[in-house]
Amino acid sequence: MNQLLQGKRGIIFGALDDKSIAWKVAEKTVEHGANIVLTNAPMAFRFGQIEELAKQLDVPAIPADATSEEQLEELVDKAMEHLGGPIDFVLHSIGMSLNVRKKREYTDLRYDWMQKTFDISAISFHKVMQSLWKKDAMNDWGSILALTYIAAQRVFPSYSEMAESKALLESFARSFGYHFGDKKNVRVNTISQSPTYTTAGSGVDGFDDFYNYADEMSPLGNATADDCANYCVLMFSDLSRMVTMQNLFHDGGYSFMGINPQLKK
Repeated sequence: MNQLLQGKRGIIFGALDDKSIAWKVAEKTVEHGANIVLTNAPMAFRFGQIEELAKQLDVPAIPADATSEEQLEELVDKAMEHLGGPIDFVLHSIGMSLNVRKKREYTDLRYDWMQKTFDISAISFHKVMQSLWKKDAMNDWGSILALTYIAAQRVFPSYSEMAESKALLESFARSFGYHFGDKKNVRVNTISQSPTYTTAGSGVDGFDDFYNYADEMSPLGNATADDCANYCVLMFSDLSRMVTMQNLFHDGGYSFMGINPQLKK
């Protein structure tokens, strides 16, 4: 295997279990020669299997609440100490909505829950980047990614307020991407992934319907979590060093389809 990330150091946010895209990304980055640190919220350590992944990959897993500036700055310090220097790549794979979990209709949302959704699912991305910025923790020509979804541009009623969260997430990538690019040649992008059977994604009402619809509409079909992990490796590697401030659709072509005659069959 080509070692596209040989000698690079990274932080992976959001691996929960073996269905997580972040889990697959962690495995792929290590396969490609990277040295990484895993992190997730303390609750995820209690209910997920992140420590199993850490043992499998022989890497540390450090609990950190991504909504806490203090915990994020401590995480960055610990990661650089363990990895032996600045960071080359970061994956933000974090999202949660209480309104979605509690099946609140979009026209009857609880706004305190909505604010929590935005904090966890989008503002945390800005907090991660700001912590890296304050600590001058990113290497020149590093790469920062966040996972998003096309509901930021199109209406998926059951995705509810997560659509606005993803729109905000993508905006943060563009805005912070300017500053990181201007200062350190660090690139910041989002990857808009196909519907994927993760623990979080499959909990959305009607998920099977829009998974199947997207799969039929896409000329290549839906991209899998493994496919997404490969794309993340590419975006972390030096092969993508001039790509920044982009929302990159990784969806088998779904995002540019109007109608697919295959739906008639």
